[in-house]
Amino acid sequence: MSLLHRIRQSNRKPFVFFSIIMVLKIYITWLAIFDGAQPWGPLLKEIPFIWVAFILIEWFSSKRKIGIYLGVNLIITAVLFAVIMYYKYYGVIVNHHALQQVNQVTAVKNSVFSLLSPHYLLIFLDIVVLGFWLMQKNRAHKLKRFFNLKRLRGSVAAVIFGVSLALCIFNIWPNRATMNEIKQAEQMGILNYETYAIFKSKEPELTDKKEITQAKIDQIKGIAEAAEPVHFGAAQGKNVIIIQMESFQNFLIDFKIDGQEVTPTMNKLARDNIYFKNFYQMVGQGNTSDAEFVVNTSFYIPYNEAATQNYASKQLPSLPKLLKDQGYETATFHTNVVDFWNRRALYDALGFDRFYDKTYFGSEDTVFFGPSDEVLYTKTLDEIQKMQDADHPFYAHVLSMTAHHPYTLPDEKRMFPLPERYQDNMVGDYIQAQNYADHALGEFIEELKERGIWDESIIILYGDHLGLPMYSLDKHGLELMKEIYGKEYSYVDMINIPLIVSAPNLSESAALDTIGGQVDILPTLANLLGISLDQHIHFGQDLFNQSYNLLPQRYYLPSGSFLNDKALFLPGINYQDGIHFPYNESQAMPNLSTEKEYDRALQLLHLSDSYVRQLPDLPLE
Repeated sequence: MSLLHRIRQSNRKPFVFFSIIMVLKIYITWLAIFDGAQPWGPLLKEIPFIWVAFILIEWFSSKRKIGIYLGVNLIITAVLFAVIMYYKYYGVIVNHHALQQVNQVTAVKNSVFSLLSPHYLLIFLDIVVLGFWLMQKNRAHKLKRFFNLKRLRGSVAAVIFGVSLALCIFNIWPNRATMNEIKQAEQMGILNYETYAIFKSKEPELTDKKEITQAKIDQIKGIAEAAEPVHFGAAQGKNVIIIQMESFQNFLIDFKIDGQEVTPTMNKLARDNIYFKNFYQMVGQGNTSDAEFVVNTSFYIPYNEAATQNYASKQLPSLPKLLKDQGYETATFHTNVVDFWNRRALYDALGFDRFYDKTYFGSEDTVFFGPSDEVLYTKTLDEIQKMQDADHPFYAHVLSMTAHHPYTLPDEKRMFPLPERYQDNMVGDYIQAQNYADHALGEFIEELKERGIWDESIIILYGDHLGLPMYSLDKHGLELMKEIYGKEYSYVDMINIPLIVSAPNLSESAALDTIGGQVDILPTLANLLGISLDQHIHFGQDLFNQSYNLLPQRYYLPSGSFLNDKALFLPGINYQDGIHFPYNESQAMPNLSTEKEYDRALQLLHLSDSYVRQLPDLPLE
């Protein structure tokens, strides 16, 4: 038998045939996710896992061997494709926890499809070709005849299995302590990482709730309560209107294209009020709903799930409950259906008196999930007016939505004249969407002022989360972001959102350098209202009375990431090989953070998890 004939016979063995196919799929996945990976990395880290699975097929199947190979091929392909698409949307490596999110996928299908590059679909090419071929008459029989179905020689199979299993363990075991999940997946291999995520040990033991005090939290954060807090009670008894701006990043403030302002309403609000320009998102898998949770509780999001999936069954200390104790009426407004991201349960846990969702706003002028921002603000104003006419103050949480990814607005809402370089790409679409959202907000603000509600209210505006993920942008999009920032677009730019505060008796406008995050909104508002938080556990701080801040990050950034007053820190395997992103790169300096800050940030996350998980459950209805 000639050498060429033997090679042909070997390639017809399903073990070899499907191994070659999987190598191609693995390289497609790694090229989509890992920058600068070693060429041999995918082979050493992924193929051993696949060979373990394939040898088990060789040992324990006979009659249906090809069908099982095809099934395993389909499952692994689906996992790899999910990893690619999830990374492009969230910037993290998907794991089994995200299966709880499957029911949300249909609602964001436009966002997912917008990130789908044609070459990613090559991962399904063999399945499509084989599937179409097998649909023809008698093709299944021909496929069996094509393959050499003899089992691999016993000794060969045993050696391959043993070596492959040893390599899997070798890839997993030394990398278990790696903090950065993306780096951990690269070190272990994606398939090993997914398996490890399923079988790894449970979360660390919770700290007893009785040991979690505000003094302990403040000590870990490195702050002390101000003896005479600035602005305490400056707006006591005033209404509270919090406006959450969909996907609004901070670079939009005062941003102009060819001399024309993109967001003139937000620009004016920032100029005329208190504007925190170094303010950052603190959301996770739940995106907008996580922002609602963090702002209304001053707790951190859970590690691997949306807050609404993990914490909505708890009796949460919250801003609505705090204000209701002061005689406030509370309501939240969102044009999506209330059951998306389990918001109905979240609103019960937070203690809102009422919520207004798509049932109230109807189907008029629908964009993406529900009615447009214009409809949101118009109909919300009717209810706010009713609350204004009552004999008690109110709290209204208003969530905009039209500027939602993938930012494909109807033509009649695209009002900004984009130059050619911004057209037909995500950055340009994002700018168009935010320009429209700003226009709708401007009409709402004017109505609040005309009706006298503005002067009787604290108004807080902030972005809910990033809008332009760096891992979702193509080369041209990243070039546009470099043009906008005057430097390479970085993680610290990506998660930077604005916070604007307007309140009676805060007549002086200012752009403050204070570092803050969404967790800080509740205590900052409590200070303005003159409400004590002595009996209310919170992990944020009053931004008017603190100069230092320590902000742990989760989900969109690797575990162990945090912000301090100098930089954003991202860990590698641990603190020592981490990376800093200073807020002002022109004034970059050594000692941007310390390992003690890293440890303290992890402590804060653990205390928040421990406290919320030990809260009493809501009574069953």
